[in-house]
Amino acid sequence: MASIEKRGENSYRIIVCNGYDQEHKKIKETKTITLDPNLTPKQVEKELKKQSVLFEAEVKNGTYLDGGKITFAEFIKKWLEDCGPNLQPKTLARYNEMLNGRIIPALGHKKLSEIQAIHLNEFYRNLKESGIKKDGKWIAKDKLKELISQNNISIYDFAKVAKVDIRTLKYCLSGRTVSFHTAELISKALSVKMDVIFNKSGGQGKLSDQTIKHHHRLISSILTTAVKWQVLFDNPARRANPPSVKKKEAPHYDEDTTELMLQLLENEPLKYKTMIYVTLYSGCRLGELAGLDWSDIDFENYLIRIGKASQYLPGIGTFDKATKNESSERVISMPKLVMDILSSYKAWWNAEKLECGDQWYKDDEGKESERLFIQWNGKPINPNTITKWFCSFRKRNNLPILTFHGLRHTNASLLIGNGVDVQTTARRLGHSKATTTTNIYSHF
Repeated sequence: MASIEKRGENSYRIIVCNGYDQEHKKIKETKTITLDPNLTPKQVEKELKKQSVLFEAEVKNGTYLDGGKITFAEFIKKWLEDCGPNLQPKTLARYNEMLNGRIIPALGHKKLSEIQAIHLNEFYRNLKESGIKKDGKWIAKDKLKELISQNNISIYDFAKVAKVDIRTLKYCLSGRTVSFHTAELISKALSVKMDVIFNKSGGQGKLSDQTIKHHHRLISSILTTAVKWQVLFDNPARRANPPSVKKKEAPHYDEDTTELMLQLLENEPLKYKTMIYVTLYSGCRLGELAGLDWSDIDFENYLIRIGKASQYLPGIGTFDKATKNESSERVISMPKLVMDILSSYKAWWNAEKLECGDQWYKDDEGKESERLFIQWNGKPINPNTITKWFCSFRKRNNLPILTFHGLRHTNASLLIGNGVDVQTTARRLGHSKATTTTNIYSHF
């Protein structure tokens, strides 16, 4: 059974024997707790008994974590096992990239209880240095084709093993540049160093203050969990000084540029014209646009229902997921102009399906695709394809720089500029709180 030692006025140490080591000495696990000074002697006795039983059960079950013994990397592994399943796939992929790329190499070796605000501040300063951002482009050497051939594997199978898109791999093998992340995945799949099969093209830049702030928030979230699990008494990230991020105006097109863009769309394929109109008039996110089915379109009442989102991840492919939050599930009224374009697009879509015949895509349950925006055979479109097309369209027509997400900002600016109240704008955009809308679009 656990034993208890009084340490201070309201502080107690619980000691539990956890077997014996190789020298037959008792392995003792300890935990110090502080009780409310207002408790009566009987309440103190009851609380100590309760905490002792709980601590003993944690030790016996192997769920007790000692912040003085476990490293930050070991705790991160526990955190991912517990919290990872609750994260969205893309969020988890982004967290793993930050953890494995920078956080664990820099801080993972430290004991959890040793991490102080000064260590975090030093880490943030290091992230500001030139060469930290692995944003250079990489070109494959002939050695890459040679190694893939030696492994007696097709490029399609290798793409799956490396968890990269087959089109990206083909681009790479044809001599076109790829990102650091892609080059890293390919190198790992072949178990060789990157410089063996790739040459670097371009320099390495610095991380933005916003990106460093994302690293800080992730570290703080992990350490907050450590406090919640009573592995740490306090979260040192709360005392750290990550870089402050200046609030910038949400990038968008003004009315004149938007009107010009719509005129230019008349010369573009109907599929992409429809995508831009739906996004511009609904303010939906890219994933929400790519996740639309025909059942989400109410032609009679001029409504669009947002109920899910579509995403793409290397190694997984294109998949559907729930919307960002509960408030993101919404029904948006649309003008007749957009519904007429959707009606024309539906006619084109039906003709494509008819021409495709038996080759039309079916899901795992054998149901034919009813996705709005599709590949040639009805298969759901990769959201990245939409992003790439919009970038190409913008460059071809010398439109100002704007990401596809900027069309959502444009929608918000036009709504607010036309006197739509913030609460209504927030509901249309799918924000959980009107304050989110105010914070992002206060300059409008």
